[in-house]
Amino acid sequence: MSPLEAAFANPDPSLRLNAVLRAGMTPSLPDLEILLHQCAVEPDFQVREMLTWALIRLPANMVVPRVCEELARPEPQARLQALHTLSKFKDATAWPAVAGCLDDEDQRVVRTAWYAAVALVPENKRDWLAGKLAASLGHGDAETQRSLSRALVALGKDVIDPVLAVAAERGDATVRQHVDATVRLLQDPDSGFATSLKSARREVALGRTRSTKG
Repeated sequence: MSPLEAAFANPDPSLRLNAVLRAGMTPSLPDLEILLHQCAVEPDFQVREMLTWALIRLPANMVVPRVCEELARPEPQARLQALHTLSKFKDATAWPAVAGCLDDEDQRVVRTAWYAAVALVPENKRDWLAGKLAASLGHGDAETQRSLSRALVALGKDVIDPVLAVAAERGDATVRQHVDATVRLLQDPDSGFATSLKSARREVALGRTRSTKG
């Protein structure tokens, strides 16, 4: 067992955090498999964030293909953490693998895939991605809807305006509420999504939602 593996076996998250910090400060490819294994099992959020940092300190041409392989792992956390890491690398070669996770069976993985896809999407796939994301408007709980709206907003007004207009026209009241909340977030990124959604519900109930074109 290597010193890094021994540190990861310690139940104290602060010790595991320090171990990842040291690994990131002295990047070493032999640590790659150990870091990836820990990504799939690490229970502490701060340690997982440091694991991503340590991974992106390694050479992208060596690490990105290996991280993409993690997207096929059965453990949702492994896939989620791999997507998060790929979004930080922003290596275009990972796009096909990331796009394939947009239909993952685990909703947490899907939400992370939204952000990773927005970070990596090629210019000629931006309209496709906007349509793919817009198909989920109105679905899920408030947290899921917030995540989707933020991902859409990150694609930019010119890209999402057409798909939001179609969704508002064809969708039910829940979809229209989500569309209107997304438009509000687009117009005022500093506004809270919960407030935007509450206002959108009121506007839809009164039948006076605003056009996404205007």
